[in-house]
Amino acid sequence: MKSLSVAVVQMVSTINFEENLAQAADLIKEAANQGARLILLPENCFMFSAANFHELAMEELQTHAIENFLSEQAKKYQCYIVAGSLPALSSEKGKVYSASCVHAPNGKRIACYNKIHLFDVDVGDNIGSYRESDTIVPGGELLSFELDGLKVGLSICYDLRFPELYRKLSEQGCKLLLVPAAFTYVTGEKHWEVLLRARAIENQCFVLAANQGGEHVSASGQVRKTYGHSMIVDADGSLLGCLESGKGVLVTTLDLDAQTLIREKMPVLQHRRLDA
Repeated sequence: MKSLSVAVVQMVSTINFEENLAQAADLIKEAANQGARLILLPENCFMFSAANFHELAMEELQTHAIENFLSEQAKKYQCYIVAGSLPALSSEKGKVYSASCVHAPNGKRIACYNKIHLFDVDVGDNIGSYRESDTIVPGGELLSFELDGLKVGLSICYDLRFPELYRKLSEQGCKLLLVPAAFTYVTGEKHWEVLLRARAIENQCFVLAANQGGEHVSASGQVRKTYGHSMIVDADGSLLGCLESGKGVLVTTLDLDAQTLIREKMPVLQHRRLDA
């Protein structure tokens, strides 16, 4: 495979599951109509409310609504769809995994990565502090999948700040890294682009980053603002495209031959002297 058409989907998800499902369907259709073979949705694409994660995971166990939706969309458009993150039941009472699930063109789920690093931080926005560990259990395993012979590495949002995760995926043969996210506006403005480009440069991998991009109102009326700026980064760190804010899709074609040439000219992965 010499090239791959890919899309990042930027959403402004809400606390209404049905609205989010409809929003995702429209944007998947738009991306597929532009020829995308791989479509990446953002973190919390189907529910933007940690308080509702366990309830949605329980409902999914009974209805399989998300699973059926993703399967149908992948088959309909004959593409790979990565649901940035959705809540999946864990063995810990009242808590879920934040799972990034991949569906192939035949509709089957072929991978499901559980977010390893949880966002337990204090941020200078109107929310103030975030404690994902209150509702989410961390995963413990790296995961990748193959797309027409290309190995693709999975991650979610806060994982982006831990370069060893991506180095290990690179060591396993990944040439494309996925970063679905719901980066806050404050942290995104400071760190989003520079971290994405760094992960691309140091691993000589393409990076697809699908972020939430707007204002999200909780059931209590509290507003959280996400940074947007979903982007696709080349294997040398060049920006191939960016969506600043709001809903939308960004589609481009990755030149895999060019990536091979980058690695041949500057074989940094072969020059490593220290383990990750």
